[in-house]
Amino acid sequence: MRQQTVILDQAVESRWAIVPARPGRLRNLTIVLLSVVLLLVAVGVLMVQSASQVVAISAGRHPLEGVLRQGSYAALGIALMLGISRIPTAVLRRYSWLLLLGGFALQALVYSPLGYEAGGNRNWLRLGPVSMQPAEFMKFVLLLWVSAVIANKARLLDRWPHVVIPILPVVAASMFINILGGDLGTLVILAALVFGCLYFSQVRLRILAGIAGVAALGITAMTLVKPNRVVRIMHFFEVDCLTDAEHAYAGCWQTLNGFWALANGGVLGVGVGNSTAKWHWLPEAENDFVFAILGEELGFLGAMVVILAFVTLATVLMGLMACCQTPFARAVLGGLCAWITAQMIANVSVVLGFIPVLGVPLPFISAGGTSLLSLLMAVGVVLACVREAANARETDEARAAGSGDLA
Repeated sequence: MRQQTVILDQAVESRWAIVPARPGRLRNLTIVLLSVVLLLVAVGVLMVQSASQVVAISAGRHPLEGVLRQGSYAALGIALMLGISRIPTAVLRRYSWLLLLGGFALQALVYSPLGYEAGGNRNWLRLGPVSMQPAEFMKFVLLLWVSAVIANKARLLDRWPHVVIPILPVVAASMFINILGGDLGTLVILAALVFGCLYFSQVRLRILAGIAGVAALGITAMTLVKPNRVVRIMHFFEVDCLTDAEHAYAGCWQTLNGFWALANGGVLGVGVGNSTAKWHWLPEAENDFVFAILGEELGFLGAMVVILAFVTLATVLMGLMACCQTPFARAVLGGLCAWITAQMIANVSVVLGFIPVLGVPLPFISAGGTSLLSLLMAVGVVLACVREAANARETDEARAAGSGDLA
């Protein structure tokens, strides 16, 4: 009887641990997850400070504005991540509908006097001294809400009406609000996120193929609503920025300066803080094109280390999926893996000139509080799923030990 009490006490204590206490695969994967996330956040704070310093000084602002701003968001995001990791997933699922309504309300406010346009997209909201992107927050909301719906319908996912309703109409409504503001990049990431949730929840491939076809048609139609997006896409296919000098100071300016920044970095880079592209040459140097500054200052090797960190993060999320067998956990892990991977590929592909400019931030690294907070909160949900998986395993082992003692 004494042996049973000791095991149960250990299980109770581990409920408050961020990393599972018992050695094993689950603990190792969680440690790697936290290490990679914190590494990417630290690189982000460093690169945002470097990329924004010149602009801040020239505008008469504090030279350390970048690190103060991004560092504050990082600290708040980490605190939220740790706080959410302590919340039972049942509570997160229960309140996902309220979060969904709040997310839609914030998206609608973009078209009120509180909203404003930046970079050709009306997807910003100013609440007093704080500005935010409701579309970035909506990624976290939809990840949580779609996973909750999938968990509630886990036994019905072999029937297409239960997969489509209510997920597809709700996601389509959020996408429509985004495209009205001209935000095509978020549209693509939301589609990847939801597809990841459904795919890793083992929805039948024929149902997924139908949803993918509808999503492709919908994204195409919504893209045609905004003429500036059509012009940008046509410009990408018709103009070769490397050979067409006529467009060097127009549509190719950002792309060319991104190329030159990467080329200037070489193998080892010019050193942190020594970028020349950030001296008002490269637009959005701290946001959408921060990877170009990273490649210039840290070189090819530094850029590859960052890409390998994202590959490691995706691998760890897939490994955790094998350890967390609840439908909610699988959907969250699959959706987050698709979200981060798709967003990283889209951002890097834009900088390398493989796809048109979409306005997609580099996860954990680009400047932007809403994007960073949403990603870290999503990692918090993953940690909550991991904690419950570890507790369930320890409880099962304690019961098995207790049954053996009684026998």
